[in-house]
Amino acid sequence: EEQREFSETIRTSSEALLAIINDILDFSKIEAGRMELEEQAFDLRSCIESALDLVAGKANEKGIDLAYLIDLETPTVIISDSTRLRQILLNLLSNAIKFIQEGEVVLSVTAQKVDQASTRPYLLQFSVRDTGLGIPPERMDRLFQSFSQLDASTTRRFGGTGLGLAISKRLTELMGGEMWVESVGIPGQGSNF
Repeated sequence: EEQREFSETIRTSSEALLAIINDILDFSKIEAGRMELEEQAFDLRSCIESALDLVAGKANEKGIDLAYLIDLETPTVIISDSTRLRQILLNLLSNAIKFIQEGEVVLSVTAQKVDQASTRPYLLQFSVRDTGLGIPPERMDRLFQSFSQLDASTTRRFGGTGLGLAISKRLTELMGGEMWVESVGIPGQGSNF
């Protein structure tokens, strides 16, 4: 049993270190203007489900309900960078699960037809909503800054580099989108990214 605990500690520490290294490498690529995005057709539902699969264990451990909704107007196949989209969704989902103790996290996707003749006929909106504590309005400006978290206790309690949201926002912008957060800072009403 003791050996198993040591092995588990090594595994989780290795995963945490790998995540930090990958964040720093991605951030460096973005800052240097070297981040290259793929443009390939992929199944949107599969991409979403694979991101949810990666966080389902942690959500289950904490007793958090995890769900997703895809609007009927949303195309099943889209052309974009599935790896980077999954990375953004995974980051938002992981953060939501990390910062709530109970309740639910819901990923929603809606689509709006923009111009059928264009190469990008749809505008997709992804939303990750949680029922956590929410974010105080006076601290929202720190969310998307590099190496920044809400306050010093966040790093101590939850770990992380403070790069995840900055990377996700920059990737979203590289993909032609924008990212923002809505929160009233009231416990139970959570946040919506």
